[in-house]
Amino acid sequence: MTSYLFAPAPTPSLPIVGDARRFPVRRILCVGQNYAAHAREMGNDPARQEPFFFSKPADAVVVDGANPAYPSATENLHFEVELVAAIGEGGAVAGWAVGVDLTRRDLQAKAKEKGRPWDAAKGFDQSAPCGALTLGALPDPAAAIALTVNGETKQSSTLAEMIWNPVEIVEKAGTLWALQPGDLIFTGTPEGVGPLMRGDAVEARIEGLETLRFTVK
Repeated sequence: MTSYLFAPAPTPSLPIVGDARRFPVRRILCVGQNYAAHAREMGNDPARQEPFFFSKPADAVVVDGANPAYPSATENLHFEVELVAAIGEGGAVAGWAVGVDLTRRDLQAKAKEKGRPWDAAKGFDQSAPCGALTLGALPDPAAAIALTVNGETKQSSTLAEMIWNPVEIVEKAGTLWALQPGDLIFTGTPEGVGPLMRGDAVEARIEGLETLRFTVK
């Protein structure tokens, strides 16, 4: 029996729609600038270049209706609604969920200027709110994706506007990592990203999936 210096942290997990079991989260991989209009609003070329990835720790997930705290060291927290692929046995996609990639945009801008990694801008505590997982195939590959803040629509697009579709994203990730059960892949956000303040109520939706709702504490 293995003995530890202290008790290991609990395994982060997602609820599953219509299932008492939970999906254990191993790690979180995220795709950057996978919608042309979002690439433009971030000042980049939207041409179909190789997708690039960054990561968040597994315990960055915020689930079960919990509300993420406004993070330290930023004055410009941004929302980014995303389709999330959940990897199951054999490296295949087990299901899909709605996620929000929270970003310390000011820290990201500083990192970009100096050519430094984005870890502090993307991989901070409670930076990955995620809704309940729907097992099986994506309900509609061209589904609407949207996010509102305090009832006002901020992001509105369709999954068909992705530069690289979800299947291609998973395949590309599989060439860079040995995908394992429990991996989550955030597949990119459409245009309209913007700031959040304490007390803002967020609703993130993808047609056919469980809606994600939270309020920034």
